[in-house]
Amino acid sequence: MMPVPTRLPGRQRGVGLVTAIFLLVVIAGLAVAMVTVFTAQQAGSQLDQQGTRAYQAARAGIEWGLFRARQANMCETRSFRLPDASNLRAFTVTVNCTSTSVPAPGSAPALETRIITATACNDPLNGACPNAKNSLDYVQRQIQVQF
Repeated sequence: MMPVPTRLPGRQRGVGLVTAIFLLVVIAGLAVAMVTVFTAQQAGSQLDQQGTRAYQAARAGIEWGLFRARQANMCETRSFRLPDASNLRAFTVTVNCTSTSVPAPGSAPALETRIITATACNDPLNGACPNAKNSLDYVQRQIQVQF
């Protein structure tokens, strides 16, 4: 009778270890990719919220400019920070009002047209918007009204 061939123990050693290391590297790579995607998604969401707040700050600037133009009959340019008690306290608003007269046909009086532009940005240190600040969290919105 012939003896049954047996496996050589030296050749099979370490296969499980190589497989385990490979799986650990793949799982670690997936975990890093998931963390990167999650971080980018969070940053995008925060910038979206800041953009919405900047838009609301610009709307507040337009309303202030319209009030000044209609009630006080003033067309002025002014920068101001929004109140500390509001959610928009991080924003500065610059309101610019320009007035032009358009001649009317015939003997009618000239028509006055006003353009109010409100620019809101989240740079409280500069004191005016727009700002050429180069930063990752800088947000700016601009609204214009003509009447």
